[in-house]
Amino acid sequence: MSPRQQDSWAQICLAAGLDPEKRLAARQAVLAHADALECTLYRPDENDLDAEEEDLGDARIVFTGPFQAPAQWSAQDREDYFGEIDPGSFVTALIECQADPASRDFFLADSGDFVAVVAASGEVQMFYLYDCSEDDDGLHCVLVREDEEL
Repeated sequence: MSPRQQDSWAQICLAAGLDPEKRLAARQAVLAHADALECTLYRPDENDLDAEEEDLGDARIVFTGPFQAPAQWSAQDREDYFGEIDPGSFVTALIECQADPASRDFFLADSGDFVAVVAASGEVQMFYLYDCSEDDDGLHCVLVREDEEL
């Protein structure tokens, strides 16, 4: 990374309370992961739900398995989280933007985004980014395949 890229990355991480070196290692691991798939993220216009989604750009995604609700969640917590959606429809993934953190094209995925994933077969699968959290180990996302009723 150039000094400019390092500065941008450090600012992004420090603003989020993250260790820049650990977070960078997690980012690079996703971008270089053998099972990572290409994807494009889209963000709906919060002020006009009928407007076309903004194309945020390209990213890489590594699916990490089905979502498991924390054991300490009560029945009400589970109902509040899953709503009418089948809990088996939720999957977890790590997502990293491919753009340089110092560029205007860099973005962080966020809840409410749509993710178009290009499967190994070439088929495009759409997901709704239901929930996400970031820590030193990466941007952890919970997705629901878009063909599921939201």
